Amino acid sequence: MSVKINIPTPLKKLVENQSTISADGENILEVINDMDRQYPGIKERICDEQDKVRRFVNIYLNGEDIRFMDAEQSKVAPDDEISIIPAIAGG
Repeated sequence: MSVKINIPTPLKKLVENQSTISADGENILEVINDMDRQYPGIKERICDEQDKVRRFVNIYLNGEDIRFMDAEQSKVAPDDEISIIPAIAGG
């Protein structure tokens, strides 16, 4: 099943400068793996070596933070929308 992924500016160069892409999977991790199959190298920017979303990357599924759901195992459905948001720090 295909879902829409909104790509943040820092990652656009890895996805041919597209703002949105589509990927398949039944959960967030499967979608990330499919993204990496299509655009090699993007997964390492999003996930650590244990396939966990990096601490400073936020992923939202239909506007809900996956950290308050089932994290990388959060189920996705056709036509869901995923947004990847890098954390911004500053003072």
